[in-house]
Amino acid sequence: MRMKRITEGFSPGEQSVRINGSHQMSANKQLKILVLAGDGIGPEVTQQAINVLRSVAELGGYDFQFTEALIGGVAIKQQGSPLPTATLDAALESDAVLLGAVGGNEFNQLSPDKRPEAGLLGLRQALGGFANLRPSFAWPALATNSPLKPEVVEGADILFVRELLGGLYFGEPRQWDREKNSAWNTLRYTRDEVVRVARVAFELAAKRRKKVTSVDKANVLEVSQLWRATVTEVAHDYPGITLDHQYVDACAMHLMNTPRNFDVIVTENLFGDILSDEAAVITGSLGMLPSATIGGAVNLYEPVHGSAPDIAGKGLANPLGAILTAAMLLRHSGNLEADAEAIEAAVRHVLEQGYRTADLARGNTPGVQVVSTQEMGKQVNEALNRIIDRSQALHAV
Repeated sequence: MRMKRITEGFSPGEQSVRINGSHQMSANKQLKILVLAGDGIGPEVTQQAINVLRSVAELGGYDFQFTEALIGGVAIKQQGSPLPTATLDAALESDAVLLGAVGGNEFNQLSPDKRPEAGLLGLRQALGGFANLRPSFAWPALATNSPLKPEVVEGADILFVRELLGGLYFGEPRQWDREKNSAWNTLRYTRDEVVRVARVAFELAAKRRKKVTSVDKANVLEVSQLWRATVTEVAHDYPGITLDHQYVDACAMHLMNTPRNFDVIVTENLFGDILSDEAAVITGSLGMLPSATIGGAVNLYEPVHGSAPDIAGKGLANPLGAILTAAMLLRHSGNLEADAEAIEAAVRHVLEQGYRTADLARGNTPGVQVVSTQEMGKQVNEALNRIIDRSQALHAV
């Protein structure tokens, strides 16, 4: 049963473009979802996302099968590896992977290849997703949450397309030579790596506002010169899309001054990581940002925020980023657009009703009620049920 289009707000392009992994939902609407809750606040926010997905499955008559596995710090403690073989095998056999967060200060003394983050990097590489989609959207109900003026963020709607498998995070050689007090990493891209992520950006922009901003540091870095030349070449295949180039430092400033000027931003791994986190101020909190990693055998979905071990287990974490990530999972791996929109509508409704987790609360704002992680998830779930019930009733008429 398909529901009518019931949400507004998320960009039309981000909604309508689907670039799925090879594991797509079958005709009988089954999805095998591997849950990697991870560390810190990961388990508590992921649980709220699972609750929402279960509601969608129950109300829509779908068969979502959830399995769980270990990754990150908890995997190191229990199995001695940040990415156990069993976890990787389960991921490759799934239709989608839903991840919470990895990391913790207690693992900082380990070598980089043994830390929790190495498990996440290894998973991304094995699944093969090269394009990380990070929407940053100005929710009207959170206009006063941003440190930017409301008139600056109003109407901002940015989709970051971050190259995820190249650059400094994966380049070799890399080493910290403690004896010589020297360290080095390698920034490397091939033309083909740039072409494929650029095409994703242009395809998405074609269904949005038809503008791509490519971000680099071509005035200093040879790698960025390759990046700029390649993106310019790809743009010739998309004559209806406007392309402009910005240096990363200029882009960081313009994101804060004129965020409405951006549509789709495509950039390399490190720049995309930093800029998309910076864009959290547009939304009001890092806890509001979802992400999807696409283009490989199995798509990977994870909220942008980290593990936040200082608030783990206290009911303070914002689960909305994880819940919105679940919506992206339905959209890109399930082809369930109406259900994804229903989740987004439920989040918007709850925010309009004044419910806030601690990160979203600002002083004694009238009409605002500060709630726990679990209560926020409950409110979204209840709103989702009402939205789907109403839509199904309309279709029954």
